[in-house]
Amino acid sequence: MASRDKTDRLAVLIDAENTSSKIAGSLFAEIARLGEASVRRIYGDFSAPGLKGWTETLTRYAILPQQQFAYTPGKNASDIALLIDAMDLLQSNRFDGFCLVSSDSDFTRLASRIREQGADVYGFGEQKTPESFRQACSRFVYTELHATESAAEAGPKPVLPGSPHSAAIPIIKRVLADIDSDDGWVALSVLGAQLSKLNSDFDSRAYGSSKLSDLVKKTGAFDVQTNDGKGMRIRTRKQPIASTKKN
Repeated sequence: MASRDKTDRLAVLIDAENTSSKIAGSLFAEIARLGEASVRRIYGDFSAPGLKGWTETLTRYAILPQQQFAYTPGKNASDIALLIDAMDLLQSNRFDGFCLVSSDSDFTRLASRIREQGADVYGFGEQKTPESFRQACSRFVYTELHATESAAEAGPKPVLPGSPHSAAIPIIKRVLADIDSDDGWVALSVLGAQLSKLNSDFDSRAYGSSKLSDLVKKTGAFDVQTNDGKGMRIRTRKQPIASTKKN
């Protein structure tokens, strides 16, 4: 892991055959919040018509294509090439983290192996991504949360369907209950860190809120307290005791 005063060096490895080129802009914007994308490689058979979108995007984002011809039907040479490169880069000890961009569960063991080495793994994939891969990552981001370039111009950023802010209440309550606190109050920063550890794919944007603080307030299920210079802290709102008085 990099020190706090140093920008993390990241290796970005993209499975072109399982990722739409339309998310490229927002993908690298998200990665920029995590660190520096020192290596940018993408794997696929770029002679295939289905990857034309990526061939038109490579130069704009300085992505190095790793061409893998599909010589044998049913055999994914691109996945193998990505795995080999990932292990070579891992053994170089030059990177603090890896960004694996794919919705393919075949990369579950790779994510686990990288984390065993002490590096972070940031996964990026669609909502259909199997849980095994999502949970193997240090953090997983749904690509549906990112607007495509055309959608961004046409209207607001889309969010995952079927996830109202109320759906986040039991998740947040469970994490709060697991955090040791004498008075029940927990700093929002501590909550956010614990949410990421226990639910690698938790993202407030999936519940219609751009920030965790906004999501907590929208639920109405938590007491919120803001201390000047000390940030926000929250606790589960206590339910009023029902009256037992008879008329």
